[in-house]
Parts: sequence; C-alpha cells; structure tokens
Amino acid sequence: MIRKLTNNDRELTIALVERKPAENLFIIGDIEAYGMESDIQELWGQFEDDQLIAVLLRYDQNYIPYSEGDYDAAGFAEIINKNKGPIEISGLQHLVAPLRKWINRGIRRDSETYYAKCTELTVPIADLDFSNVTYLQPHEYEENIEMLKSIPEFSTGTFSIEGRERAEKFKTGRTYIIRDEKGVMVSSASTTAENSQSAMIVGVGTRPGYAKKGYATHCMLKLCRDLLAEGKSICLFYDNPAAGRIYKRIGFEDIGFWSMIRYEEGK
Repeated sequence: MIRKLTNNDRELTIALVERKPAENLFIIGDIEAYGMESDIQELWGQFEDDQLIAVLLRYDQNYIPYSEGDYDAAGFAEIINKNKGPIEISGLQHLVAPLRKWINRGIRRDSETYYAKCTELTVPIADLDFSNVTYLQPHEYEENIEMLKSIPEFSTGTFSIEGRERAEKFKTGRTYIIRDEKGVMVSSASTTAENSQSAMIVGVGTRPGYAKKGYATHCMLKLCRDLLAEGKSICLFYDNPAAGRIYKRIGFEDIGFWSMIRYEEGK
C-alpha cells in the first residue's frame, strides 16, 4: 500500500532514512527544513504489514525514491506521472532504474555520476596545522565567488552572494578558505544540503596558478575533520576517476552511482 505521508509519520520516516544518512542526504535535509507537508514538498510511503519500507520525496519538480530493498516502482511512477510539468527524478542508480520503464514522457537529460561517502578519515591529521584554513566570512563572499569562477570547471557555476547568505542563515552549508602568504584567496571547499546527520562536499577548487601545492586537500581535510567531529556522514559526487583516487586516499569510498533524469512535460 502506498499513501501520502503526514506530520504524524515524521518519526517513522526519519527512522527509515537515517540508517543511511549519506545516501539520504537530500531527503533528511528537506524534511528538517520543510517538514512532511508543505507547498514545495510532499512525501509518500509504501507500507507492508504496517511497516514503512520505501519513501518517495517530491521537492518542487524533483522526485527522489528510497528503499532498502525492492519497492513498488509502478506505484511510485503513477504518482510521478500525475505531475504534467517538466520533472526530474534523481537518486541512487539502483533505485531510479526500476522507475524508468514506467515514466511515459521524453527525456531531456540523463546523467550519472559517482557517489562516495566518508565516515572516517584514513590519513593522519593530528599533527597538521590548519591555522591557515578559515571559515568564510560575509565580507569575503564576493571574493570567493570571483575565485571560483576563475577556475575553468566552475566558470559557469551558479554561485551567488544570496546563496552564501541563505546557507549561513539556515545552516545548510559552509565554506572554508585558504589564503597564501600574500593574503590571496587561493582555495576553498564548501558543503551543501547540510543537515543534522550528513553533508555534501562541493566547490573544492584552487585558483589557477596555485595548483599542486596541496591547498585544496588541506582545506578539504579541515572541513571533513570538523564535519566528522559533529557526527555527520560526508558525501560527494565526482565524475573524474582521477579526482576519485584523491578522495579515496583520504577516506571516501564509492557507494554507487547517482542518477539524474530530466523529463519533458507530460501529456
């Protein structure tokens, strides 16, 4: 049986998704931020013998399924297909795959990326000096955005002062930076979708001309150390195997692929 979830189901829903906090980063974060019932968000649950076994989240036009095993893909797809606007389905590859044959509209974009998580650093950091890694302050937002957009892979990124302010206000993200001996901001690493149990690493980069000096790794290690000290699981997307090897050296391990499918409007 599939039914709409309400505020009365919050504890039951969190009990299911919190067993995999990195895998359910977005679901946990959205429930904490917007609750179980809001204009921008809805949740449905599949029950077997009164036990919740699967969840479908809609945030705006994006749908995310989660289950620890098989679930009623046709039932979830029936809910999704009722939304006639352009939609996106994202989630762990093995959970998105069963939905594909049931979604009856054209695909605009279909992509997959590696998904990795870290629950413990595997490099010694006790003797590392992090005094040059600082928390990004409001008066530094514009400088940080300028630095990130100077990096080719981030040149088209949607960074904004408003986004930084919103992340700070709602505690859904943070940014750590490094300056060189001349005071130039040379590297930064950020989080997004932070919640009480997990966080996603994004925006790890170094200003052109300052690469291969360990700045980004040092910045990221400080960020990871602090997140883990707060009891949070850490996750990240990557599509470059070379980058993946760097992440794995410090304690990240692959947990699968993350699928993102953007569909046309329904008929």
